[in-house]
Amino acid sequence: DEVIEHLGTIARSGTAAFLAKLSGDQRKDARLIGQFGVGFYSAFIVADEVTVLSRRADAPAEQGVRWVSDGRGEYSVAALDRPERGTTVQLKLKADADEFLRPERLRALIRKYSDHIAFPVHLAVAGADETVNRAKALWTRPRAEISDAEYVEFYKHIAHDTEDPLIWAHNRVEGKREYTSLLYVPAVAPFDLWNRESPKGVKLYVQRVFIMDQATQFLPLYLRFVRGIVDSSELSLNVSRELLQQDEAIGAMRSALTRRVLDMLDRLADDGDKYAKFWREFGALVKEGLVEDPANRER
Repeated sequence: DEVIEHLGTIARSGTAAFLAKLSGDQRKDARLIGQFGVGFYSAFIVADEVTVLSRRADAPAEQGVRWVSDGRGEYSVAALDRPERGTTVQLKLKADADEFLRPERLRALIRKYSDHIAFPVHLAVAGADETVNRAKALWTRPRAEISDAEYVEFYKHIAHDTEDPLIWAHNRVEGKREYTSLLYVPAVAPFDLWNRESPKGVKLYVQRVFIMDQATQFLPLYLRFVRGIVDSSELSLNVSRELLQQDEAIGAMRSALTRRVLDMLDRLADDGDKYAKFWREFGALVKEGLVEDPANRER
């Protein structure tokens, strides 16, 4: 009955239902993502058939379940003798999806989308297991526990830059809006900085899951030199660029993050040499802000 309830309904989220029953503190401590159904049914994009073998932790071995579907609207469910608890999902890949059998392709996907999931993701290659993801999001740790060297290493990782950043700001917002930001000011302008049409923006995560590489909605265009990440607890995992433009929470986050960057530049101004370097690289962009950002014009 549980398998039919959870897998027989597209986008059924038992995790969301479970979280709804938790108190505020319990919910904050629960490291759960939710929306299993959304991700599960995407398997049929690359698979002709999906098989799920599962057994509850508190059920005897003979109460395992086998669920099989070709994704065309029907599925079969049968009893299964399964000695181990937990779940196995097997994909019979389509003929044109054999790229997902290549370990290097899987490594790249895992590192891009699940590098910071709080659980290790293992890849079995040639009979040996290797842990592919870092399983720890730097921005979720308290600032006091993170060294300058770690901040710099993380910047180089996300910005693909060989130079150290001039300055950074790491903040967690709780209350009506819940999100974490880690923003950097580079030392050198990228080659395409003056092309206003080229994509710019911070990386967007939702509950440590990578969603979007260049989310332009979180900072005004004149701050397009800023690199970093925003990790939201309240946005949906299947959020799109269009939905971001319509979400009222984004406007409040954009205003707050803009002030955060201006605070960074205030602090940077205390170091004459660094600020002079910043102004040489990005001063013309700040002048764009005089026109584009009336709310912060005086500042």
